[in-house]
Amino acid sequence: MIDIEELKFDEKGLIPAIVQDYNTKQVLMLAYMNEESLKLSLEKGETYFFSRSRKEIWHKGETSGNTQKIKNIFYDCDGDALLIEVEPKGPACHTGNVSCFYRSFLGEVENYDMEILKMLYERVKDRKTNPAEGSYTNYLFEKGIDKILKKIGEETTEVVIASKNDSKEEIVYEVSDLLYHLIVLLVDKGIKLEDVYGELGRRYYKPKEFKEEHEERKK
Repeated sequence: MIDIEELKFDEKGLIPAIVQDYNTKQVLMLAYMNEESLKLSLEKGETYFFSRSRKEIWHKGETSGNTQKIKNIFYDCDGDALLIEVEPKGPACHTGNVSCFYRSFLGEVENYDMEILKMLYERVKDRKTNPAEGSYTNYLFEKGIDKILKKIGEETTEVVIASKNDSKEEIVYEVSDLLYHLIVLLVDKGIKLEDVYGELGRRYYKPKEFKEEHEERKK
């Protein structure tokens, strides 16, 4: 449990707070807290910060809906910085990016992980609400569910062919195409990636219950 008395707020009564995704460990953002916003965060279970420009406390996601459920709060050895682990409801950055740290001095980041699925999902979701001229994603949404399902069928067949050809490079390429079109389907139907993660987690951690339910559905 955090002992606020051990923290060292600066001369303006603020302390930097690094926000990290609890599941992926990706750093999402950096903001500042004062004692009041920290107490609010602990009380409400969601992140509250202090705006240095507006000179007021703000609740992350209050207007956007992209709230952050707090899983844990750490403070460093000097007591002058916080690390907050959260389960984000949406992107942390106002630009629509999952993380505010999406630009690099050293060029394009190539060490991707599962976070790219969330980034792709948010981009597809943004295309649906903010159409871009010439966007293939918008073309799919405009054509509707039949076109989306047709592409999923085609890409599934391509995965089968690539697998029969025993080409790892071709399999990776075609699976990527299939995943993209599946994400378009999820967005079109208003289904979140977290819903899929939850179902997979249930199968992983409760295989007996899943097997029983699966057998029941087959009857």
